[in-house]
Amino acid sequence: MREVLSELREWWDAGEPAALATVVETFNSSPRPAGASMLVGPDDTVVGSVSGGCVEGAVYEVGQDVIASATAQLAHYGISDDTAYAVGLSCGGQLDVFVERVDRESFPELGDVADDIAAGRPVAVATVVAHPDARWVGRRLVVRPESTSGALGSDRADEAVTDDARGLLASGLTETLTYGPDGERRGEGMRVFVASYAPKPRMIVFGAIDFAAAVAEVGHFLGYAVTVCDARPVFATPARLPAADEVVVSWPHAYLRDEVEAGRVDERTVLCVLTHDPKFDVPLLEVALRLPEVAYVGAMGSRRTHDERMARLREAGLSEVELGRLSSPIGLDLGARTPQETAVSIAAEMIALRWGGRGDRLASREGPIHS
Repeated sequence: MREVLSELREWWDAGEPAALATVVETFNSSPRPAGASMLVGPDDTVVGSVSGGCVEGAVYEVGQDVIASATAQLAHYGISDDTAYAVGLSCGGQLDVFVERVDRESFPELGDVADDIAAGRPVAVATVVAHPDARWVGRRLVVRPESTSGALGSDRADEAVTDDARGLLASGLTETLTYGPDGERRGEGMRVFVASYAPKPRMIVFGAIDFAAAVAEVGHFLGYAVTVCDARPVFATPARLPAADEVVVSWPHAYLRDEVEAGRVDERTVLCVLTHDPKFDVPLLEVALRLPEVAYVGAMGSRRTHDERMARLREAGLSEVELGRLSSPIGLDLGARTPQETAVSIAAEMIALRWGGRGDRLASREGPIHS
Protein backbone atom coordinates (compact mmCIF):
# COMPACT_ATOMS: atom_id res chain seq x y z
CA MET A 1 0.00 0.00 0.00
CA ARG A 2 2.90 2.36 0.62
CA GLU A 3 3.52 2.90 -3.11
CA VAL A 4 -0.07 4.06 -3.75
CA LEU A 5 -0.76 5.61 -0.37
CA SER A 6 -0.79 9.26 -1.40
CA GLU A 7 -3.53 8.72 -3.99
CA LEU A 8 -5.48 6.40 -1.71
CA ARG A 9 -5.33 8.92 1.13
CA GLU A 10 -6.53 11.69 -1.19
CA TRP A 11 -9.63 9.73 -2.20
CA TRP A 12 -10.22 8.57 1.39
CA ASP A 13 -10.04 12.17 2.65
CA ALA A 14 -12.57 13.19 -0.01
CA GLY A 15 -14.96 10.40 0.99
CA GLU A 16 -14.54 8.63 -2.35
CA PRO A 17 -14.30 4.82 -2.52
CA ALA A 18 -11.39 3.08 -4.24
CA ALA A 19 -10.45 -0.53 -4.85
CA LEU A 20 -7.11 -1.56 -3.36
CA ALA A 21 -5.58 -4.64 -5.00
CA THR A 22 -2.65 -6.18 -3.14
CA VAL A 23 -0.41 -9.13 -3.98
CA VAL A 24 -0.76 -11.32 -0.89
CA GLU A 25 1.15 -14.41 -2.03
CA THR A 26 3.43 -15.37 -4.92
CA PHE A 27 4.52 -18.68 -6.40
CA ASN A 28 7.42 -19.48 -8.75
CA SER A 29 8.69 -16.61 -10.89
CA SER A 30 6.26 -13.85 -9.93
CA PRO A 31 7.25 -10.40 -11.27
CA ARG A 32 6.13 -8.42 -8.20
CA PRO A 33 6.58 -9.30 -4.51
CA ALA A 34 3.92 -9.70 -1.86
CA GLY A 35 2.72 -6.25 -0.85
CA ALA A 36 2.80 -4.75 -4.35
CA SER A 37 -0.39 -2.74 -4.81
CA MET A 38 -2.64 -1.23 -7.44
CA LEU A 39 -5.55 1.17 -7.06
CA VAL A 40 -8.70 1.51 -9.09
CA GLY A 41 -10.01 4.97 -8.29
CA PRO A 42 -13.57 6.28 -8.16
CA ASP A 43 -13.03 7.84 -11.61
CA ASP A 44 -11.60 4.55 -12.96
CA THR A 45 -8.04 5.89 -12.62
CA VAL A 46 -5.39 3.17 -12.20
CA VAL A 47 -2.38 3.72 -9.96
CA GLY A 48 0.39 1.22 -9.26
CA SER A 49 0.98 -2.33 -10.46
CA VAL A 50 0.62 -5.89 -9.19
CA SER A 51 2.36 -7.79 -11.99
CA GLY A 52 4.26 -5.39 -14.20
CA GLY A 53 1.49 -5.47 -16.81
CA CYS A 54 0.56 -9.16 -17.05
CA VAL A 55 -2.78 -9.19 -15.22
CA GLU A 56 -3.55 -5.53 -14.57
CA GLY A 57 -6.46 -5.52 -17.01
CA ALA A 58 -8.18 -8.36 -15.19
CA VAL A 59 -7.49 -6.81 -11.79
CA TYR A 60 -8.95 -3.53 -13.05
CA GLU A 61 -12.23 -5.29 -13.84
CA VAL A 62 -12.29 -6.97 -10.43
CA GLY A 63 -11.63 -3.61 -8.83
CA GLN A 64 -14.63 -2.07 -10.56
CA ASP A 65 -16.82 -4.94 -9.33
CA VAL A 66 -15.50 -4.58 -5.79
CA ILE A 67 -16.22 -0.84 -5.70
CA ALA A 68 -19.76 -1.46 -6.89
CA SER A 69 -20.54 -4.45 -4.65
CA ALA A 70 -18.40 -3.57 -1.61
CA THR A 71 -17.51 -7.28 -1.49
CA ALA A 72 -13.80 -8.17 -1.35
CA GLN A 73 -12.38 -10.79 -3.71
CA LEU A 74 -9.29 -13.00 -3.62
CA ALA A 75 -8.21 -13.66 -7.22
CA HIS A 76 -5.61 -16.19 -8.36
CA TYR A 77 -3.61 -15.64 -11.56
CA GLY A 78 -1.35 -18.27 -13.08
CA ILE A 79 0.52 -19.28 -16.20
CA SER A 80 -0.91 -18.16 -19.55
CA ASP A 81 -2.41 -20.82 -21.74
CA ASP A 82 -0.89 -21.83 -25.08
CA THR A 83 -2.88 -19.32 -27.10
CA ALA A 84 -1.88 -16.45 -24.80
CA TYR A 85 -5.43 -15.14 -24.91
CA ALA A 86 -6.32 -16.17 -21.37
CA VAL A 87 -5.37 -13.94 -18.47
CA GLY A 88 -2.16 -15.16 -16.95
CA LEU A 89 1.51 -14.67 -16.30
CA SER A 90 3.67 -15.48 -19.29
CA CYS A 91 6.73 -15.55 -17.00
CA GLY A 92 5.47 -18.81 -15.48
CA GLY A 93 4.66 -17.37 -12.08
CA GLN A 94 1.48 -17.34 -10.06
CA LEU A 95 0.09 -14.85 -7.60
CA ASP A 96 -2.89 -14.25 -5.35
CA VAL A 97 -4.33 -10.74 -5.38
CA PHE A 98 -6.74 -9.51 -2.71
CA VAL A 99 -9.03 -6.72 -3.91
CA GLU A 100 -10.99 -4.72 -1.35
CA ARG A 101 -13.03 -1.54 -1.29
CA VAL A 102 -11.42 1.19 0.79
CA ASP A 103 -13.41 4.15 2.08
CA ARG A 104 -14.01 5.88 5.38
CA GLU A 105 -16.52 3.25 6.50
CA SER A 106 -14.59 0.13 5.51
CA PHE A 107 -11.16 1.37 6.67
CA PRO A 108 -11.67 4.11 9.26
CA GLU A 109 -8.11 3.71 10.55
CA LEU A 110 -6.47 4.56 7.22
CA GLY A 111 -5.79 8.19 8.12
CA ASP A 112 -3.92 7.23 11.28
CA VAL A 113 -2.04 4.45 9.46
CA ALA A 114 -0.99 6.89 6.73
CA ASP A 115 0.21 9.36 9.36
CA ASP A 116 2.27 6.62 11.05
CA ILE A 117 3.87 5.61 7.76
CA ALA A 118 4.70 9.20 6.85
CA ALA A 119 6.25 9.80 10.27
CA GLY A 120 8.29 6.58 10.20
CA ARG A 121 6.37 5.03 13.10
CA PRO A 122 6.10 1.22 12.85
CA VAL A 123 2.61 -0.09 12.07
CA ALA A 124 1.23 -3.29 10.57
CA VAL A 125 -2.13 -3.94 8.92
CA ALA A 126 -3.41 -7.53 9.22
CA THR A 127 -6.31 -8.33 6.87
CA VAL A 128 -8.32 -11.56 6.58
CA VAL A 129 -8.13 -12.49 2.89
CA ALA A 130 -9.74 -15.95 3.08
CA HIS A 131 -12.04 -17.64 5.62
CA PRO A 132 -14.76 -20.34 5.61
CA ASP A 133 -17.14 -17.68 6.95
CA ALA A 134 -17.39 -14.94 4.31
CA ARG A 135 -18.26 -12.41 7.00
CA TRP A 136 -14.66 -12.53 8.24
CA VAL A 137 -13.11 -11.67 4.87
CA GLY A 138 -11.83 -8.09 4.79
CA ARG A 139 -11.76 -7.64 8.55
CA ARG A 140 -8.51 -6.19 9.83
CA LEU A 141 -6.33 -5.38 12.78
CA VAL A 142 -4.04 -2.37 12.90
CA VAL A 143 -1.09 -3.47 15.00
CA ARG A 144 1.47 -1.18 16.60
CA PRO A 145 4.25 -2.13 19.01
CA GLU A 146 2.19 -1.08 22.03
CA SER A 147 -1.43 -1.08 20.82
CA THR A 148 -3.98 -2.75 18.54
CA SER A 149 -7.21 -1.55 16.99
CA GLY A 150 -9.87 -3.35 14.99
CA ALA A 151 -11.14 -6.92 15.26
CA LEU A 152 -11.13 -10.08 13.16
CA GLY A 153 -13.99 -12.06 14.67
CA SER A 154 -12.83 -13.67 17.90
CA ASP A 155 -10.51 -12.87 20.79
CA ARG A 156 -8.46 -15.97 20.04
CA ALA A 157 -7.86 -14.92 16.45
CA ASP A 158 -7.10 -11.33 17.48
CA GLU A 159 -4.50 -12.45 20.02
CA ALA A 160 -2.76 -14.91 17.70
CA VAL A 161 -2.58 -12.49 14.76
CA THR A 162 -1.48 -9.59 16.97
CA ASP A 163 1.43 -11.60 18.37
CA ASP A 164 2.57 -12.77 14.93
CA ALA A 165 2.10 -9.36 13.33
CA ARG A 166 4.32 -7.74 15.96
CA GLY A 167 7.00 -10.29 15.18
CA LEU A 168 6.82 -9.49 11.48
CA LEU A 169 6.75 -5.77 12.19
CA ALA A 170 9.92 -5.99 14.28
CA SER A 171 11.71 -7.49 11.27
CA GLY A 172 10.00 -5.32 8.65
CA LEU A 173 8.50 -8.40 6.97
CA THR A 174 5.28 -8.71 4.98
CA GLU A 175 3.69 -12.18 4.77
CA THR A 176 0.47 -14.16 4.53
CA LEU A 177 -0.16 -16.27 7.63
CA THR A 178 -2.40 -19.34 7.90
CA TYR A 179 -4.57 -20.26 10.90
CA GLY A 180 -7.57 -22.37 11.76
CA PRO A 181 -10.96 -20.68 11.43
CA ASP A 182 -10.80 -19.37 14.99
CA GLY A 183 -7.11 -18.45 14.97
CA GLU A 184 -5.78 -21.91 15.78
CA ARG A 185 -2.07 -21.92 15.00
CA ARG A 186 -2.03 -25.50 13.69
CA GLY A 187 -5.20 -25.25 11.67
CA GLU A 188 -6.14 -24.14 8.18
CA GLY A 189 -8.95 -22.15 6.68
CA MET A 190 -8.11 -18.56 7.61
CA ARG A 191 -5.45 -16.64 5.70
CA VAL A 192 -4.30 -13.29 7.04
CA PHE A 193 -2.13 -10.90 5.05
CA VAL A 194 0.15 -8.85 7.29
CA ALA A 195 1.61 -5.74 5.66
CA SER A 196 4.41 -4.27 7.78
CA TYR A 197 5.29 -0.62 7.49
CA ALA A 198 8.47 -0.32 9.50
CA PRO A 199 10.83 2.65 9.36
CA LYS A 200 13.18 2.60 6.40
CA PRO A 201 16.22 0.34 6.79
CA ARG A 202 19.46 2.19 7.40
CA MET A 203 22.51 2.56 5.21
CA ILE A 204 25.50 4.02 7.04
CA VAL A 205 28.32 5.14 4.78
CA PHE A 206 31.66 5.80 6.45
CA GLY A 207 34.04 8.13 4.65
CA ALA A 208 32.83 11.31 2.93
CA ILE A 209 34.83 10.75 -0.24
CA ASP A 210 33.52 11.26 -3.78
CA PHE A 211 32.28 7.66 -3.90
CA ALA A 212 30.15 8.32 -0.81
CA ALA A 213 27.92 10.79 -2.63
CA ALA A 214 27.16 8.21 -5.33
CA VAL A 215 26.60 5.39 -2.80
CA ALA A 216 24.24 7.65 -0.83
CA GLU A 217 22.29 8.40 -3.99
CA VAL A 218 21.89 4.71 -4.85
CA GLY A 219 21.00 3.93 -1.24
CA HIS A 220 18.30 6.58 -1.29
CA PHE A 221 16.97 5.12 -4.56
CA LEU A 222 16.77 1.66 -2.96
CA GLY A 223 14.73 3.00 -0.05
CA TYR A 224 17.35 3.29 2.68
CA ALA A 225 17.61 6.08 5.20
CA VAL A 226 21.19 7.11 4.45
CA THR A 227 23.70 8.45 6.97
CA VAL A 228 27.22 9.49 5.96
CA CYS A 229 29.78 9.68 8.76
CA ASP A 230 33.30 11.11 8.65
CA ALA A 231 35.62 12.53 11.28
CA ARG A 232 36.72 15.36 8.96
CA PRO A 233 34.27 18.28 9.04
CA VAL A 234 35.68 19.84 5.87
CA PHE A 235 34.45 16.80 3.89
CA ALA A 236 31.35 15.79 5.87
CA THR A 237 28.97 18.49 4.66
CA PRO A 238 25.40 18.29 3.32
CA ALA A 239 26.49 20.30 0.27
CA ARG A 240 28.89 17.52 -0.78
CA LEU A 241 26.39 14.75 0.07
CA PRO A 242 22.97 15.99 -1.08
CA ALA A 243 21.34 12.53 -1.23
CA ALA A 244 22.18 11.70 2.40
CA ASP A 245 19.40 12.03 4.94
CA GLU A 246 21.97 12.76 7.63
CA VAL A 247 25.62 13.82 7.65
CA VAL A 248 27.52 13.22 10.88
CA VAL A 249 30.95 14.48 11.93
CA SER A 250 32.37 11.86 14.28
CA TRP A 251 35.01 9.18 14.49
CA PRO A 252 33.40 6.26 12.63
CA HIS A 253 33.95 3.56 15.25
CA ALA A 254 32.65 5.79 18.04
CA TYR A 255 29.57 6.75 16.04
CA LEU A 256 28.74 3.13 15.18
CA ARG A 257 29.18 2.03 18.79
CA ASP A 258 26.87 4.81 19.97
CA GLU A 259 24.24 3.89 17.37
CA VAL A 260 24.36 0.24 18.42
CA GLU A 261 23.96 1.14 22.09
CA ALA A 262 21.01 3.39 21.20
CA GLY A 263 19.29 0.52 19.37
CA ARG A 264 19.43 2.19 15.97
CA VAL A 265 21.31 -0.64 14.22
CA ASP A 266 19.42 -3.82 13.37
CA GLU A 267 19.36 -6.80 11.01
CA ARG A 268 18.30 -4.60 8.08
CA THR A 269 21.19 -2.15 8.46
CA VAL A 270 23.92 -2.08 5.81
CA LEU A 271 27.37 -0.62 6.48
CA CYS A 272 29.61 0.68 3.69
CA VAL A 273 33.17 1.46 4.77
CA LEU A 274 34.76 3.71 2.13
CA THR A 275 37.52 5.28 4.23
CA HIS A 276 40.30 2.84 3.16
CA ASP A 277 42.49 4.43 5.81
CA PRO A 278 43.68 2.10 8.61
CA LYS A 279 43.28 4.66 11.37
CA PHE A 280 39.58 4.89 10.49
CA ASP A 281 38.52 1.56 9.06
CA VAL A 282 40.30 -0.92 11.36
CA PRO A 283 38.72 0.38 14.62
CA LEU A 284 35.41 0.71 12.77
CA LEU A 285 35.49 -2.85 11.41
CA GLU A 286 36.40 -4.18 14.86
CA VAL A 287 32.99 -2.91 15.96
CA ALA A 288 31.07 -3.69 12.76
CA LEU A 289 32.19 -7.29 12.30
CA ARG A 290 31.21 -8.17 15.85
CA LEU A 291 27.58 -7.28 15.02
CA PRO A 292 26.02 -10.48 13.64
CA GLU A 293 22.66 -8.76 13.30
CA VAL A 294 23.64 -6.33 10.51
CA ALA A 295 22.71 -7.26 6.94
CA TYR A 296 25.92 -6.24 5.21
CA VAL A 297 29.41 -4.93 5.94
CA GLY A 298 31.48 -3.91 2.92
CA ALA A 299 34.85 -2.19 2.82
CA MET A 300 36.51 -0.39 -0.10
CA GLY A 301 40.13 -0.92 -1.02
CA SER A 302 42.58 -2.63 -3.33
CA ARG A 303 43.69 -6.23 -2.90
CA ARG A 304 46.79 -4.99 -1.09
CA THR A 305 44.71 -2.77 1.19
CA HIS A 306 42.39 -5.69 1.87
CA ASP A 307 45.25 -8.04 2.81
CA GLU A 308 46.82 -5.48 5.11
CA ARG A 309 43.46 -4.70 6.69
CA MET A 310 42.72 -8.40 7.32
CA ALA A 311 46.11 -8.84 8.97
CA ARG A 312 45.41 -5.91 11.31
CA LEU A 313 41.96 -7.24 12.15
CA ARG A 314 43.38 -10.66 12.98
CA GLU A 315 45.93 -8.98 15.23
CA ALA A 316 43.03 -7.20 16.91
CA GLY A 317 41.55 -10.58 17.82
CA LEU A 318 38.72 -11.00 15.32
CA SER A 319 37.80 -14.59 14.55
CA GLU A 320 37.60 -16.12 11.09
CA VAL A 321 33.81 -16.27 11.45
CA GLU A 322 33.71 -12.54 12.16
CA LEU A 323 36.08 -11.79 9.30
CA GLY A 324 33.89 -13.91 7.02
CA ARG A 325 31.13 -11.30 7.38
CA LEU A 326 33.25 -8.75 5.55
CA SER A 327 32.67 -8.06 1.84
CA SER A 328 36.03 -6.76 0.73
CA PRO A 329 36.96 -5.49 -1.76
CA ILE A 330 33.44 -4.11 -1.75
CA GLY A 331 30.98 -4.74 -4.60
CA LEU A 332 30.51 -7.12 -7.52
CA ASP A 333 32.87 -7.37 -10.46
CA LEU A 334 31.07 -5.15 -12.98
CA GLY A 335 34.19 -3.51 -14.34
CA ALA A 336 33.11 -0.28 -12.60
CA ARG A 337 35.34 2.79 -12.88
CA THR A 338 33.38 5.91 -11.94
CA PRO A 339 31.89 6.61 -8.48
CA GLN A 340 28.41 6.07 -9.92
CA GLU A 341 29.34 2.73 -11.48
CA THR A 342 31.04 1.67 -8.26
CA ALA A 343 27.90 2.57 -6.31
CA VAL A 344 25.87 0.31 -8.63
CA SER A 345 28.41 -2.47 -8.01
CA ILE A 346 28.03 -2.08 -4.25
CA ALA A 347 24.24 -2.02 -4.46
CA ALA A 348 24.28 -5.10 -6.67
CA GLU A 349 26.28 -7.02 -4.09
CA MET A 350 23.90 -6.03 -1.29
CA ILE A 351 20.90 -7.14 -3.36
CA ALA A 352 22.56 -10.42 -4.35
CA LEU A 353 23.42 -11.28 -0.74
CA ARG A 354 19.96 -10.34 0.45
CA TRP A 355 18.11 -12.56 -2.01
CA GLY A 356 20.67 -15.27 -2.66
CA GLY A 357 21.59 -14.14 -6.17
CA ARG A 358 24.88 -15.12 -7.79
CA GLY A 359 25.56 -12.03 -9.85
CA ASP A 360 25.68 -13.99 -13.12
CA ARG A 361 24.31 -12.72 -16.42
CA LEU A 362 20.69 -13.89 -16.67
CA ALA A 363 21.23 -14.55 -20.38
CA SER A 364 23.76 -17.25 -19.48
CA ARG A 365 21.46 -19.08 -17.08
CA GLU A 366 18.54 -21.45 -17.46
CA GLY A 367 15.48 -21.85 -15.28
CA PRO A 368 13.39 -19.28 -13.38
CA ILE A 369 14.62 -15.69 -13.11
CA HIS A 370 13.23 -15.27 -9.59
CA SER A 371 14.10 -17.94 -7.05
